[in-house]
Amino acid sequence: MSTTTTAIAALNRAVYYLDRGFEPAAKAKAFTRAAEVAAGMDDDDLERRAEAGTLTDLDGIGPSTASVIADAVLDRPPAYLTKLEQRTRLRVSAGATVFEACRSDLHSHSTWSDGGAPIRTMAMTARALGRTHLALTDHSPRLTIAHGLTPERLAEQLIEVAALNEELAPFRILTGCEVDILADGTLDLPDDVLAGLDLVVASAHSKLSMPERPMTERLVRAVANPHVDVLGHCTGRKLVGRGRPPSTFDAELVFAACAQFGTAVEVNCRPERQDPPDELLDLALEWGCFVSVDSDAHAPGQLEWVAHGYERLGERGVDPDRILTTWDLDTLLDWCAATG
Repeated sequence: MSTTTTAIAALNRAVYYLDRGFEPAAKAKAFTRAAEVAAGMDDDDLERRAEAGTLTDLDGIGPSTASVIADAVLDRPPAYLTKLEQRTRLRVSAGATVFEACRSDLHSHSTWSDGGAPIRTMAMTARALGRTHLALTDHSPRLTIAHGLTPERLAEQLIEVAALNEELAPFRILTGCEVDILADGTLDLPDDVLAGLDLVVASAHSKLSMPERPMTERLVRAVANPHVDVLGHCTGRKLVGRGRPPSTFDAELVFAACAQFGTAVEVNCRPERQDPPDELLDLALEWGCFVSVDSDAHAPGQLEWVAHGYERLGERGVDPDRILTTWDLDTLLDWCAATG
């Protein structure tokens, strides 16, 4: 491996840890920018600057990124990376046993919509983490801010997924979409398009403060759709920054509908979501709903966030048989086909 390649790999590792630790996006962008600068240099120049301590003279390389490059180039112990790895490591205690049963992640994004990595990178990371399958659920067209997929673009994506599945077998990328629940409970992709996917996550992303009754009707209509397999981040709450309060709806009715129509309730593991809240998660479990522990990852390091959800379910003693993401591929696909 060349010196430049070694440096880029170290910088990319830093980005992975930063994403895993939910660190500010600006930090990860700084390391990505440094990797771009390093890619434009030859090995000799990079080594000379590392030895002379002049990497920071280059536009786009600061003290932290320079230290990572220098450690990699000069074959020194990776001090910054070691501290970053330890600080962002996710630990599971109460959920350790059920976490060991994790086989998949049914909510992830790629650069086809608002994700930060190509499909192949997301899939290979999931495989390296021990997953046997990963659902690719980029956004649907209603979410224009996230560059949601039209039916035409989704069809193009399916071609890429098919090729990658041949390359990465036996690992499997499930074809899917995070389809938008419109204000009246309909979905923003037609039924014939959804019918051609392995798995569909339905989520509300707009008008989250609508009154309780119409929000309840909205969610019930969505989970009753035969093509919907998972109800995504059901309250839409945000816990960081300015935050966002959870939507108000009759959770008894919504979870009763999920149980009746065979739609799983997502345990969304993004640190700023942790959705549903504890009391609603308990209610979904009381209703006998299946659950899906999903990272909602938009970058490779975020795929590790499922640990948060397994910890929550471990604390509640949930049987792995109720968790879609512990099922083997054939069982999951059969369940999706039967409920759809």
